[in-house]
Amino acid sequence: MNILLTSVGRRSYLVNFFKDAAGPKGRVISANSEQLTSGMVAADKAYKVPQVNSSDYVSEILNICLKENVSLVVPLFDIDLKYLSEARSQFVEAGIELAVSDPWVIEVANDKWKTFLWLKDQGIASPATYLDIDTVIESHKRGELKFPLIIKPRWGMGSISVYRADSVEELNFFYTYAKRQIEKSYLKILSHDEIDQAVVIQEFISGNEYGLDIFNDLKGFYLATISKLKIAMRSGETDMAKIIEDSRLEHLGEKLGSDLRHRGNMDVDVLEDSSGKLYVLEMNARFGGGYPFSHLAGANFPLALVDMVSGRSPRGINYMQNGIVGLKNIDVIKAVP
Repeated sequence: MNILLTSVGRRSYLVNFFKDAAGPKGRVISANSEQLTSGMVAADKAYKVPQVNSSDYVSEILNICLKENVSLVVPLFDIDLKYLSEARSQFVEAGIELAVSDPWVIEVANDKWKTFLWLKDQGIASPATYLDIDTVIESHKRGELKFPLIIKPRWGMGSISVYRADSVEELNFFYTYAKRQIEKSYLKILSHDEIDQAVVIQEFISGNEYGLDIFNDLKGFYLATISKLKIAMRSGETDMAKIIEDSRLEHLGEKLGSDLRHRGNMDVDVLEDSSGKLYVLEMNARFGGGYPFSHLAGANFPLALVDMVSGRSPRGINYMQNGIVGLKNIDVIKAVP
C-alpha cells in the first residue's frame, strides 16, 4: 500500500512508523510546502506543494495520489485538515481513503472558542474561556475570575503567541500583542482576517497535564484511548511523558470519540486540578506531538489505519505497556539538496 502524509514538516518519526506499517511492498510519500524538512527527507518520495490555502493545493494533493497510486492520505497539520476535509468526496470518488474528520469536527477542534462551547454542550468540563477582554476585566472586578489567566490564539497550535497574565496590565498588553503576532504569522490563515476575534482568554488550571490519543475507525466509531502523563513540554509539544492507566481518562476518551465521531487519531490535552477534577483543554483532529509515546508503549495506529483500508480488522490499538516513560531525542539526517 502507498500512503501520502501531507504537511509532513519535521515529523520524520511518523514517516518511519507508516513505512513499517506499509511493509516492504508499500511506500510512504510526503508532501510539504517546504522541500528541505526531516519528514520530506525520510520519505520514499517527496513532493513540494503549494501553501495549504492555495487554490491549487487540493488538486495538487489529488494529482500526487493518482500518480503514485496512493490508497491512504493522512493529513498532519491543523490548517490543511480544513481544506482536505471539505474536499473529501473528491478523494472518495477516486477510491482513496482520507483519514480526516468531517468539516464540523475540524472546525470545533481548530477553534478554541467553539471547542469551549461544544464541550459545555456535551457536559464536559473545560477551562472558562472568553472572547471579550472587557468581560474578563469585569468578571475579575466582581471576584468571579482570578489571575493568572492564559492568553492564546483562538485558532492556533503549539506555543505560538501563548502568554500568561498575572495582572490587568499584563492582560491588556498580551491581549494586544497576541493579536499583532497572529496577524504576522501563518495563523492568520485560520483566523479568516477576524483579528478582533482571534484571541481567547482562559482560566488557568494548575495541576497535572495529560495527553490522550483517542482512536476511531474510518467510519467514526470509537476503538481505543491511550493516556499519558506529561512530564516535560517544549514549544507547546510534549517532550517527555509516561504511559498510564486511568479509568477516568479512558471514559473521557470514549465519550469524546463517540460524540465527535472523528476518523483516525484525535490528540487531546487534559488538565487535572488540585481536587482531581478533569478539564479538557484542547483537541487536535490529527496525530499530535505526543503520539510517539503511545507508539513506544506498543500501540500502532498507523498499522491500524493500513489494516482498515486493506479490509482487515485493525491491529495495534489495544496492546500497551503501562509505566513506560518516553523522551524525545534530537537526531541528524543527511539530506542532499
